[in-house]
Amino acid sequence: MKTFVLFVLILALTLAAWCSGEAPPKAQPQVPCYFVFGASYYDDGNNNRLLTLAKSNYPPYGIDFLQGPTGRFTNGRTTADFLAEFLGFSHFIPSFASQSNRKCNKDILQGINYASGSSGILKETGRHVGARIGMDGQLQNHKTIISRISTLLGNTTDSYLNSCLYTVAMGDNDYIGNYFLPLFYNTSRHYSPQQYAFRLLEQYSKQLTSLHELGARKIALFGIPPLDCSPDANSKHFAAKNYSECVGEKTHAIGLFNAGLKGLVDQLNKDLRDARFMLVDAYGISRSSVSKFKVTDAACCKTEPRVGLSICIPRVDPCAERNDYMWWDAVHQTEAAYRINAQRAFKAQSPTDTYPVDITQLLQL
Repeated sequence: MKTFVLFVLILALTLAAWCSGEAPPKAQPQVPCYFVFGASYYDDGNNNRLLTLAKSNYPPYGIDFLQGPTGRFTNGRTTADFLAEFLGFSHFIPSFASQSNRKCNKDILQGINYASGSSGILKETGRHVGARIGMDGQLQNHKTIISRISTLLGNTTDSYLNSCLYTVAMGDNDYIGNYFLPLFYNTSRHYSPQQYAFRLLEQYSKQLTSLHELGARKIALFGIPPLDCSPDANSKHFAAKNYSECVGEKTHAIGLFNAGLKGLVDQLNKDLRDARFMLVDAYGISRSSVSKFKVTDAACCKTEPRVGLSICIPRVDPCAERNDYMWWDAVHQTEAAYRINAQRAFKAQSPTDTYPVDITQLLQL
């Protein structure tokens, strides 16, 4: 099987080089391609051309990224960027937006990043800030890419896609950009926290099953990070009640979804026996990493609220010691925090970091 995968990878790179007129890269990553689905924690530019308030293609975003502001909602690299490095790719996985009008190029064969800031599992999530590409839309974009890969690889396309890594990180905006915003959404009035988590997981299961139908066989799910402990959550809670490090009612609601993800992984692995799903406890990893940062209750950049969104004020200098901060803006974390998340997802440092395996083990299945 490994020999076949290597053959397909070499074939893909050769065809891509023929298509672009460039020599294929010398490095051979651990998987032939890596596809990224998610929201702003993983967005690398898909929102740049959308009519939305959820944009980060301006300073101080990207202050520590080689290319400067790219649409990444942090000061440098994201978790997906680090995972691409760990996998052995010679470049970061490009955004769908950057490839949507390019019909023939080698980048498409090494994977695409579909993540979109303010997007969610539910279609209506994030509508208060404007355009976004939810999980359903990202799956549609993936179909577009698959059709182009099929043009390049022909009847080896299915086997090629089966060998790739897929990471999916959805659900955070369904809370901070939906359930926790009663001014714009009625979900918290119609659903108890338990009912809402069930609704999300039910829809998420359908979407992940669709991803499997499109050829995904090695899928890593990332749970919701501790947004109940973010500067945004704390500032709103302080204004209404009393300050605490994490906001209890949000902790409870997010916890129900994160706990349900474990059962979802078990169910998917049972129902889709030719695939392997795993879970990364992004919440637990982040909370257990608090001691590695000097500042965990404030944003590194100066922020301003924007209709249910709290991001960096354009062209205002951020903190100088960015590696000391866990939070970059009021809801997104710093490159230093993302590095830890990626490291422990790729190779678990604690038995609770991942379930039932880590990404390194997933690649060997």
